[in-house]
Parts: sequence; structure tokens; C-alpha cells
Amino acid sequence: MEVVASPTSAPVHRTGSTVLTLVGLDGSPLADREVSVEQRSHAFGFGNIGFDFVERGVGGAAPWLRLFNQATLPFYWGTFEPQRGRTRAERLHDTAAWLTEHGVRVKGHPLVWHTVQPDWLMEVGGDDEVERLLRSHVREVVARFSDVIPLWDAINETVIMPVFANGDNAITPLAAARGRQYLIRLAFEEARAANPDATLVINDFDLSPEYERVIEEALDGGVRIDAIGLQTHMHQGYRGEDEILSIVDRFARFGLPLQLTETTFVSGHLMPPEIEDLNDYQVESWPTTPEGEARQADDLERHYRSLFGHPAVESITYWGFSDAGAWLGAPSGLVRADGSPKPSYGVLERLIRGDWWTAPTRVRTDEAGRFRVEGVAGSYAVAPAHRGPAEAEPGAGFEVRRGEESAAIVALAV
Repeated sequence: MEVVASPTSAPVHRTGSTVLTLVGLDGSPLADREVSVEQRSHAFGFGNIGFDFVERGVGGAAPWLRLFNQATLPFYWGTFEPQRGRTRAERLHDTAAWLTEHGVRVKGHPLVWHTVQPDWLMEVGGDDEVERLLRSHVREVVARFSDVIPLWDAINETVIMPVFANGDNAITPLAAARGRQYLIRLAFEEARAANPDATLVINDFDLSPEYERVIEEALDGGVRIDAIGLQTHMHQGYRGEDEILSIVDRFARFGLPLQLTETTFVSGHLMPPEIEDLNDYQVESWPTTPEGEARQADDLERHYRSLFGHPAVESITYWGFSDAGAWLGAPSGLVRADGSPKPSYGVLERLIRGDWWTAPTRVRTDEAGRFRVEGVAGSYAVAPAHRGPAEAEPGAGFEVRRGEESAAIVALAV
């Protein structure tokens, strides 16, 4: 039996094996036929934010789509519903639907957070009413988007939530009065009730043992957490493989998938190390530089290689595609403000579509119409060699699942 082989540079735990049996439309085996096999997407989540798609539309999305199969869209309550009863649901739904149609898994961020809250929520009259409105908000948003958003950051930054002191909001007093665990349970239970099939994530920038305790208490209390989100904004420089992987190992002990939800590297000067709250760093200009771009590309490659190599990690989301409009005004994008790609874009393209991508291959079926694909986990297409997978009909797709040996029958019109 002939074999389509995975790239030797891909970690073994990111690959799988599938035996394909090809049959004609009449069900008979397509023996001794040359076919073309092509990987279409990764099972691993390579993500970026899709905020610009909401604000500016989807024109020019090809470079983004070339790399990413997961998009995070903004559901900050204060921008989602700045005036009570008037939401941006239609625009967000249209964007999520477009991304879904283009093979991108969409994540909503976040359902519950104490920052970027609507001003009107401060005026509704006490914690009981805030809680009622919060519960309703979570239920309505998750239900409204259940057809296009399967993944949510259910609650964001719970460690600091009850003691947050950098701006008044209605959620911090509620968390202080009810407790972190109460808010965690609220977020997960209301979201789960609205969409039982959703994947719900707890997310935080505080990666200290306190976050571990918060997660442990929630799990011990019966909260069903589907994945753990770890933020790694590194405006002050790369923390290095040893530190990052030690953090990943600590949170892997819970046996839940880990999502690196917010990763950032700058391609200009580094933020001074004494800055504790990244939001406090304000400069008039923060330009990208050739030296900074080289450093960003090197740090990004080391970070992605180490995380893709860790079996507990299921996704990495880079926080920003372009320097234009980047968080904190930092030169943290993968492309410059004029849209030209930085070296970091090339690094990700080489990894995602090269080192960790099963190359298009021609293979011949055996007497039973079979061949084996030993490839990077993800979606594939097969077609008669004279046509090529790009022209394959929808029924010619199949999956290679991570760490599994599987079999599939695919019918082809020849």
C-alpha cells in the first residue's frame, strides 16, 4: 500500500494515520488509480483577531486567510451594546458567517469581563439588577450566535476581577460581593444553557499559582470548563522557552486543552521592564525597526515551535495582524501599517504551510482502492490525478486525526 508521508519536521503527536479506500459512484473499488492528495487545513488552531473584519470589512483578507484557521471577534459588552438595547449583533454575525464560510473557526471574546463595560450598566441600580442583566446578556449573545460561533471565552481575567481598581465598572462590585467562583459559575452555566455544544474557555493574563487555585476551585465545584486560556502579551520581550513551557506544564496538570489566547511580540523598542500594567505605557510614537523585526521573527518562531511541540496546547492566537490599530499602539503586527509583510509573517507561513503541512502528493491505489495518509492532523482532499484536489467535489474530503489510526471510504466521480 502506498503512503502519503507527513513532514519530518512536524512533531509526531501532531500527526495521524488514515487508510483511504476510494470507490466509484457505483461503490466498486478504484484499483490502481493515480490520485492527488492535498492538505486543506490544520486541526491545530492557528488564530488571530478578526476585529478589523468587523470594523472595515473583509476586503484584502487573503494574506490573513493564508495563515489562520481561527478568528477571535470582539464581544466586549461596552462596544457590543453601547446604548441599552442597541447592539452590533448584525455586523458581528455577518462577519462570523463569512469567516465560517471560509473555513475559519470563530471565537467570541469575552462573555464576562469587568473592562470595556457599557456606561449605562453603572446606572441600573444595584448588584441584583446587574446580575440579572449579565445573565440575560450571556444567554442572548450565545444563543444569537450559536450557528456561527462554537467557541467562547466565557469569563476573562477572574483573578483580578473582584479587586480591579483601574476604572469604575459594574462587574467588579458584583464579583466582590458574590465572589469569583459565583461569577465563573454564572458565565459557564448561562452560556452552556444557551448552547450546550459550545466550547467554553476560562482566560487570564495572571498565570500565577492564584489562577491555578481559581481553576481548581471551579472544577472542584462542578463547573465544566472545556479549555484553559493563557495570555502571553510580551511587549517587554520574549520570556523564553523554559519559562513559557514551565507555565504550560503547570496548567497542563488539569488535563484540559490549553489555548494560548493572546500572544504578542513587538518589532520596535521593548516596553521598559518596570511597567506593571501594560496599559500604563503611553508613547507618542512606537515605530517598527529592522532590528526589531528580526527579533520579533526569531522570538515568534521559538515561541510557536515550543508550543506546537507541547501536546497539551491546542491553539495559539496571535493578537493582531497589522501594526495599523494594534493594541497599545505597539508595532506588534505581522504586517506593517502599509500592509507589507514583516519577517514574522514569513516565519508563520513557513511553519504553518511548510514545516507543519503535508505537501501535495500523488499516490497510486492498490488492488482494493486503498492508500495510507500519514499526515499532520487536519482536513484533506483527494481527487483523480488528472484533476487535482483544487477541483475535488465536496464529497472528496477526509480527516486525519491527531494520534489516531482510522479508515475512511471516499467516493469519486472518475
